[in-house]
Amino acid sequence: MLPSTLLRALFFSLLWVVSLPSQADYVCNMTSGVTEISREIHNLHMIIFWICVVIGISVFSVMFYAIIWHRKSRGATAAHFHENTIVEIIWTIIPFTILIFMAMPATRLLIKMHNTQIDSELSIKITGHQWRWEYEYIGEGVHFISNLTTPKLETQNRAVKNPHYLREVDNPLVLPIGKKIRFLTTASDVIHAWWVPALGIKKDAIPGFINEAWARIEQPGTYRGQCAELCGALHGFMPIVVEAKTEADYQAWLQEKKAAAKQAQSGQVSGQAPPEPPQTKQSQSNHNHPGANP
Repeated sequence: MLPSTLLRALFFSLLWVVSLPSQADYVCNMTSGVTEISREIHNLHMIIFWICVVIGISVFSVMFYAIIWHRKSRGATAAHFHENTIVEIIWTIIPFTILIFMAMPATRLLIKMHNTQIDSELSIKITGHQWRWEYEYIGEGVHFISNLTTPKLETQNRAVKNPHYLREVDNPLVLPIGKKIRFLTTASDVIHAWWVPALGIKKDAIPGFINEAWARIEQPGTYRGQCAELCGALHGFMPIVVEAKTEADYQAWLQEKKAAAKQAQSGQVSGQAPPEPPQTKQSQSNHNHPGANP
């Protein structure tokens, strides 16, 4: 009969193999992203990581060397002393030097990340609501609400989940590439956080307060994120989708949005019933949201 230890090892090995499909999207590192800031964040992260690896290997090497080669069974006798000024100076100077080395690039990056107002070519106001995002293109006369579009059947496990489950919206935020874009984040009810890893942006959206961030997207594409601050029952149903387009495609989209806004405004002036405004109250959100109970 197999020993119990071997049986346990076989069981957990089989369990790991069975669970492999659930690890399809598992990653162990940050994304380098598609902006200058996100790339520098990733580079700083890797520098700090390797410093920590070197420190860890050094400390544990000395520790294991002391444990193995200076154990009692080998006849080692512990030294008896109260203090050593030279050693204390050394183990103070070395960590201090390491921290200074780590702080210099981190400080430069923080200053760069907060340089939002110089040379900005487009400003976007982002307002968090329970549980949706509102975008306003300042000075362009364009604003809209972005809602989750994952079908209710999927959120209730009554249908097969699509590849972008809980990460799809009806109105994505469309941005041009190659331009410095300033983001102003706030909220209307509770604290949210606008987080798009590929852009290197994670900013709290706080009621009555405006936070700033910026990005210059380098590649066209679709980049996804989500609310990163627990904001209520449907916190997990606040996805963010950013579509980065070339300047020509962005201008075409912008003109289309402006024309639609002008048409809606002229309809209101002529006496036609305006479209129903976006619902932002919590009670209405709970009733209509795909993640709410039937």
